[in-house]
Amino acid sequence: MDTGESLRDYAYRSVRARILSAALKPGERLVERDLAAELGVSRIPLREALRMLASEGLVVLVPGKGALVAPFGPQDVTDLFDVREVLESLAARLAAERATETTLKPLSDSLLEARAATQADDPQRIAAANAAFHAEVVALAGNPLLAAIMTPLAARVEWLFRLTASRDPHEQCAEHEAIYQLIASGNGAAAAAAAFAHTASGRGESVALASEWTSEAVDPEAVARTRRRRTTAAEPRG
Repeated sequence: MDTGESLRDYAYRSVRARILSAALKPGERLVERDLAAELGVSRIPLREALRMLASEGLVVLVPGKGALVAPFGPQDVTDLFDVREVLESLAARLAAERATETTLKPLSDSLLEARAATQADDPQRIAAANAAFHAEVVALAGNPLLAAIMTPLAARVEWLFRLTASRDPHEQCAEHEAIYQLIASGNGAAAAAAAFAHTASGRGESVALASEWTSEAVDPEAVARTRRRRTTAAEPRG
């Protein structure tokens, strides 16, 4: 735990990392007492953390029954692509229209990190860097309403990138390079088309992979009612 970090933020960061790394799998029940003991915190900051994760779409809270990692099956992935294809192409067009040498730097920096992560062949770092690149395109677009719509999707986009780490990272990085160059050149129409094609290119493989990591038929209430526990020896604090 970082010095000065609240127990809630520590629990949020820890559980989020476990979900994104698939240590906690889509549709898996989150047993509060076990998680609290594993993290060494009480249930109060853990519950606050779970509410934060629910707002990002990573956790489902079932009133009076408990919580589970959000199901993320083929239909969920399809829904995410339906939204991303439209909004990410819009973000790329707006970013190209508003890009300047100064405002391009954060996007350029994120691209450099994506290149380094790809060269290092580090799947978790690649996923985080690719998600950051997409987030920077949205930020550069300079549209607060678009950012407000896209922000809740950011965690699910990174989750998707991590769960589909088997996709060719060099191809994804090359496509990001192309999108960056079009944004930097100010060609909004071409940047939008490239962003749409880039997003859409991952749809088929991602939907297919989704059937491997979760079931489409997860019933949150049924999962939350289960009483499976994890073994732990830690004592809670906070």
